[in-house]
Amino acid sequence: MAQDATTKWTPPERTGLAKESAFHRLRRRAPWWLLPLTVVTVLSAFIVYGIWTAFFGGKVYTAPYLSPFYSPQIWWNGPVTPALWVLPFPLLFRATCYYYRKAYYRSFFWDPPACAVGEARKKPYKGETRFPLFLSNLHRYAMYLAVIVLIFLWIDAIAAFDLNGHFYLGLGTAIMVINCIFLSAYTFGCHSVRHLIGGCVDCYSKVRGGVKRYEGWKFITKLNERHAMWAWLSLFSVVATDVYIRLVMTGIITDPHF
Repeated sequence: MAQDATTKWTPPERTGLAKESAFHRLRRRAPWWLLPLTVVTVLSAFIVYGIWTAFFGGKVYTAPYLSPFYSPQIWWNGPVTPALWVLPFPLLFRATCYYYRKAYYRSFFWDPPACAVGEARKKPYKGETRFPLFLSNLHRYAMYLAVIVLIFLWIDAIAAFDLNGHFYLGLGTAIMVINCIFLSAYTFGCHSVRHLIGGCVDCYSKVRGGVKRYEGWKFITKLNERHAMWAWLSLFSVVATDVYIRLVMTGIITDPHF
């Protein structure tokens, strides 16, 4: 152990580690596989839960709470579950997100699975120029759709303070507001939003509204620096909000309120 601690670091290209296969490196002590395994487990669980909620979960609403999976309320009594009108937009936004691309490239595709770990892919690297990966270029457009859904979620959270014309403050209200805060931090900390505000500007002092744009760019940059954190927090908060409202709706728990 003492010898390992004092060994000088050697670049992977000099040791041959960069050319080792991922399967061979499973035998090594460094748990590089732990993060990809965690990402696969969590994202797969979210996908399964989202599909179950959309097709088999039923309508999740109990006054004054509405599940984020069913907001906005579109065609409640139609032949298609309302969640299918909403889910594609935030899912497209997350699937094409720069952080999530890194997460599932490494975890699901092993392309590459970690730094200095050989790739499982044998074919030449094509980048995001071939189907289906070129669909990631839709991220900037998915961002606008995600913002629209986010606006409806804030409307639902604010509406949850009112129950039959009376002020209502319950634990579910706080959960919905926190969920909206996490989603807002994730959405507006997006690289596309940051580029929209501060991109294509060489000098802020020479463009219209330059000072305000620079201040906005600095604020978005602070959110962007924690983009991975907001991505995970917002993912968990959406599920937690849906689960809580579902438990209240079914009478399993009682919503403490004022």
